[in-house]
Amino acid sequence: MHLPVPHLIVYKITSILSLLPSCFHLISVIRTNSSCSTMSSTILSTSIVTSSPTATASCITVTPDKNGYVPEWACNANYMYYPSFAAALTFAMIFGITTILHIYQAFTHKKLRLCWTLIMGTSWEFASFILRTLGSKNQQNAAFAAVSQILLLLAPMWVNAFDYMLLGRMVYFFVPEQKIWKIKAIKIAKIFVWLDILSFLTQAGGGVLIQPSNSESTQMLGIHLYMGGIGLQQICILIFLSIAIKFHLIMNQQERSRQILDGKPRNWRMLHYVLYASLALITTRIIFRLIEFSSGLDPAKNPIPYNEAYFMCLDALPMFIAIALMNIVHPGNVLQGEGSEFPKGPTRKEKKAARKAKKEAKKAAAEEKKALKQAMRMKKMVPSIDVD
Repeated sequence: MHLPVPHLIVYKITSILSLLPSCFHLISVIRTNSSCSTMSSTILSTSIVTSSPTATASCITVTPDKNGYVPEWACNANYMYYPSFAAALTFAMIFGITTILHIYQAFTHKKLRLCWTLIMGTSWEFASFILRTLGSKNQQNAAFAAVSQILLLLAPMWVNAFDYMLLGRMVYFFVPEQKIWKIKAIKIAKIFVWLDILSFLTQAGGGVLIQPSNSESTQMLGIHLYMGGIGLQQICILIFLSIAIKFHLIMNQQERSRQILDGKPRNWRMLHYVLYASLALITTRIIFRLIEFSSGLDPAKNPIPYNEAYFMCLDALPMFIAIALMNIVHPGNVLQGEGSEFPKGPTRKEKKAARKAKKEAKKAAAEEKKALKQAMRMKKMVPSIDVD
């Protein structure tokens, strides 16, 4: 039995959302295990706490348990909670599946030029959770914790860049003028991707500093940098959303007046809804991170950084849904045919040849100008002969 496409999409989305109850059940298990582990570690700390040679009144080294866990206040803590092996493994598996599917779909639909950023995003999520899975059993490995954290904080930027590139191509493909508000489709992608890169670099600088092993002042500096980066990211998303809505209105008007060019696919609407969903899910994740970091690192005032459940449901799960939706409604099923991709620019060899030709033309013009000046100078030096 074959369902109509809209019904099939709704069925697939419902299937993904059905993961939520399992997620919340998993979270309750995580919280229970974390509480038990923290309690037992605290009880045992009276016998296993040892002062380090450089220990201070506020920093002591604790002997880790079999998985390397120590309380978040210990000098040798790399995590702010007891990371769940089961949760990390689950997300590593599902992000691994989406990564493989996106690579396959990109080559099948010949959309690697568009989808490479999305593949980067899901690959970074996959790599982050692989390292998190390993780190949950070896919590004293600072490299696992640090690299996993950085990949996790930055992976959504790739997905965001993909959204910018996707709308640019939809405008180029479907809108006859190939522009919105006098902004050309190619420029839409370029402008927002460069802003995304700026936000990426800011967040990367902050993400490197947000490590439990760093001092509180260093962590707070990193938090402020990271919040500035995601704040810029959210402002860009809101501006970009206005362009996406304008595109939606133009397409509705074209459909009513039957101005859409013949041969163009008519299933643009579902892909555009998925684009909206992706932006909404990224925004959910940004709001969560802003709330998490804006309240500081005091456990009494801000329990969010010390509870893995919030992160799993408000960061990992939204990003998985955003990426998985693009598996279900892949751009390659909509952007097909001539004009579905930006025209290819000149190759590196062609650019080099063009620069060389321009340089030679400039040199020839300079020599011609120099020769003309010399001729004028010679003409002035030769006396004119008057014929009576």
